Amino acid sequence: MIFIERFIQPPTTSFFLFGPRGTGKSLWIKNTFANSLYIDLLDPEYFRIFTAYPERIKELMNAQPQKKDIIIDEIQKVSSLLPFVHSLIEEKKGYRFILTGSSSRKLRRSGVDLLAGRALNYTMHPFLPAELGDHFVLEKTLQYGLVPLVYFSENPEQTLAAYVLLYIKEEIQAEAFIRNIPAFTRFLEALSFSHAQVLNVSQVARECMVERKTVEGYLKVLEDLLLCFAVPIFSKRAKRKLISHTKIYYFDTGVFKHLRPKGPLDKPEEIEGQALEGLVAQSLRAWIQYRNKGNELYYWRTVSGLEVDFIVYGQEGLFAIEVKNATTIHPSDLKGLRAFQDDYPEAQCALIYRGKQRLKKDTIICIPLEEFLLSLHPAKLMIEIL
Repeated sequence: MIFIERFIQPPTTSFFLFGPRGTGKSLWIKNTFANSLYIDLLDPEYFRIFTAYPERIKELMNAQPQKKDIIIDEIQKVSSLLPFVHSLIEEKKGYRFILTGSSSRKLRRSGVDLLAGRALNYTMHPFLPAELGDHFVLEKTLQYGLVPLVYFSENPEQTLAAYVLLYIKEEIQAEAFIRNIPAFTRFLEALSFSHAQVLNVSQVARECMVERKTVEGYLKVLEDLLLCFAVPIFSKRAKRKLISHTKIYYFDTGVFKHLRPKGPLDKPEEIEGQALEGLVAQSLRAWIQYRNKGNELYYWRTVSGLEVDFIVYGQEGLFAIEVKNATTIHPSDLKGLRAFQDDYPEAQCALIYRGKQRLKKDTIICIPLEEFLLSLHPAKLMIEIL
């Protein structure tokens, strides 16, 4: 199996590492912390022992005192271990705990406090194209996404289908209040129509034939399991009347493509455009979190319909990014960026498109999609990428 060096940088202190299944958490921690005490709670024996006797962790550590990095994989399986981990951190004997899981939802529901801030929270995302380098293939990515488990599979289509089904069965169905699996499956499909779109919860509820409150609960589950994320409107120092709703994205463009129903009334270019925007969204989100410099991701849209797909804002600057699924650039493609730049002259604006040439239209830089994606490295400032 190919090992890809990931961009995530571990802290020197204890930390949680959350992320959807298949994103490579276990492989990364095994390679990053080679000389560690590794406890896999998916192992039936470990699960049985620590469920019954969580205090055994101290005995296990005492037997291997030279190992100061303690990995507990899938910590949400035995959340009763956390008070003992907390106690061991408080003893300040030089231990670093690396605690992984698919989300913090089950930990919070079990009443634990995530170590009261004694451990940082990190997230493992699907691959960034820059992590893949020469292994990155755009068309493959737009079809199957960047989840490592799927990307390097011999049969990515089959693996992606099994992956989505696994989540419905093992993660989402495990949530106590989701008992109507057919309704939830309809919700996953209905939400795929909102991918890279302004979210209308009432409309999704009508399509699923369930109440609005039910859809809001479903959305909360997806966000808690890190399977989707919302992008809010950029409204700082607003000069125009803006809409207030968020945009929604599945965490991986391959998952979106698999869930999105296709029929004679669906335009392939519309689905492809959603997939492309979603790919940029998930890449920007991963870049922001791995860079860890306080940047935030937004979008901008006025009530009159002027829109910019992404706004990156923070101490490092203000950047407006529009994404077009086209090989040529028309003046109308720049309309939203020009309006945003009128309101925010300090913003650096870029259009990402499917062409091959890097161009400059007045003050707006136009960048080929693959060049942009492969430049998104957490060591780089956004101003260096654009």
